Amino acid sequence: MSLRAQLDAMLPGMELGVATFADLSSGVSPEQRMRDLMEEVRLADELGLDVFAIGEHHRPDFLISSPATALAGAAMITKQIRLSSAVTVLSSDDPVRVFQAFAEVDLLSGGRAEIMAGRGSFIESFPLFGYDLKDYDELFAEKLDLLLRIRESTQVTWSGRLRAPLENAGVWPRPVQDPLPIWVAVGGSPESVVRAGALGLPLTLAIIGGQPERFVPLVDLYREAASAAGHDPEQTKVAINTHAFVGETSAQADAAFAAPYLAMMNRIGRERGWPPSGKAEYEALRSPRGAVAAGSPEQVAEKILFEHELFGHQRYIGQMSVGAVEHRDVLRSMELFGTEVAPVVRAEVQRRATAAAAV
Repeated sequence: MSLRAQLDAMLPGMELGVATFADLSSGVSPEQRMRDLMEEVRLADELGLDVFAIGEHHRPDFLISSPATALAGAAMITKQIRLSSAVTVLSSDDPVRVFQAFAEVDLLSGGRAEIMAGRGSFIESFPLFGYDLKDYDELFAEKLDLLLRIRESTQVTWSGRLRAPLENAGVWPRPVQDPLPIWVAVGGSPESVVRAGALGLPLTLAIIGGQPERFVPLVDLYREAASAAGHDPEQTKVAINTHAFVGETSAQADAAFAAPYLAMMNRIGRERGWPPSGKAEYEALRSPRGAVAAGSPEQVAEKILFEHELFGHQRYIGQMSVGAVEHRDVLRSMELFGTEVAPVVRAEVQRRATAAAAV
């Protein structure tokens, strides 16, 4: 291998992927939506994207309540793409079962599974599984601690306040990867980013509104917490997750994406007391400094690279299958993302890293 090739291999790159909540608001049947989901993940793999992530919800407008089940199906029809939850609502799940399920996905996929653990943006799972919302944060902290303990050792002794203790309990099966990757997903809580940094876990930051610049202090706080705890920077990677959509032109992207995106955001916003969003809000979000990466391939690449200047992150995940966006339009967006956006972003990130290494 040449010196230049060795340098390129050592330099940090950019992983690119897609995420989905498998929205059912278009009226498609759950059976058809599952088939569509498998078609999306197969295409992402064929395009050479790095990661496909599937979210967990427990409500009628989203398909997936068990990401590991869907990811196990995806493992059997893909060859190289990494398979992640987005997120696993760890607060209302059991860490033993979470680890076992993702270990099996890892075995099925030949070592491509990841857990993206979060507290959850919706609360339906808490009463469904018998948890009290007043324990919202403590549940996550305690269960994350147990999940990490299980990852470290097959035989586990552990005790906490909100889950039954374990005394030299064996947890099987074990995954191919050692350790099984566990990311912490956050939406904007300083306490959450400090926790992830202190534990030395990679961070996924979801940016769904406003301007990305306002999240820079959170990423700085995360890295400061990781450094203070003595963690290797190689362990403390950052992923940025936004809504995204790629069309041949900006107008084509808007025609396919804008109305379903606004309908979804307003549907959720009515539950949470957000003010309604319309064309002006959408235009602000998809502007060069807004949170949504929607437009032509050139515009989407520029948005991702702008965010890379802000965060220096190692992974970007775009959520394209939003609301009632037509399945065929999602597939076309993914194709443009993989064939036109990804090469530009990867080359520019590599160029920046090479330039930085030469200084």
